[in-house]
Amino acid sequence: MTEERNLSLIARAQQGDREAEEALLRENAGLVWSIARRFFGRGTEPDDLYQLGSLGLIKAIRGFDLGYGTRFSTYAVPKIAGEIRRFLRDDGEIKVSRSLKEAAMTLRLARGRLQQRLGRDPTVSELSLETGMPPEEIAMCEEATREVESLQQPTGEDGFSLEELLSLSPDANDLAERVALRDAIGRLKEEEKAVIGLRYYRGMTQQAAAEVLKISQVQVSRLERRAVSALREALSDR
Repeated sequence: MTEERNLSLIARAQQGDREAEEALLRENAGLVWSIARRFFGRGTEPDDLYQLGSLGLIKAIRGFDLGYGTRFSTYAVPKIAGEIRRFLRDDGEIKVSRSLKEAAMTLRLARGRLQQRLGRDPTVSELSLETGMPPEEIAMCEEATREVESLQQPTGEDGFSLEELLSLSPDANDLAERVALRDAIGRLKEEEKAVIGLRYYRGMTQQAAAEVLKISQVQVSRLERRAVSALREALSDR
């Protein structure tokens, strides 16, 4: 594909022309594959790497500045590689089951399709319709496969972080703390895991979490108190 055709299609795609975006995906498939090959042999199927790279290409299409004077491929390569690296990084330090990894891949690809279709981040309900996964399963999957990064982040309407509630040390983001917390969360009941995921990793209020889980705010509050108590007890035994 010539650079002129690339730029013409990008201009159309940025105006919402889906056919132009699809043409860019087809005609830049070789570029995506050339980058995906760099990551072969790391435990992820080649086709999945290609799909991840395609998400990076879509982000490059949407973010490319036509007036900047840079070749599109120069801009796109780090976007494509970055999307693949992000998945491999998030999938790396803390191992999860194969079924969870496959569900996470399904969600990641569905989110990319919906972003392309809707022009915005999809809601949990939209992801549920797209994948057939119930909202609570989506919340559980995203919580279980994301890096534990929000221990110190105030959540919801209360302004407390999980670190403060569990009385963890200030350096609670080190690997030992993360593994211990992951293990403790893994031993919670399913509904308790979902509440912790929505409240402390998605930053939702109790009311928002209740809407996702289709239960009352009072039930969310009860489950949260029970889960935090169980986590405190589990972590105090380390």
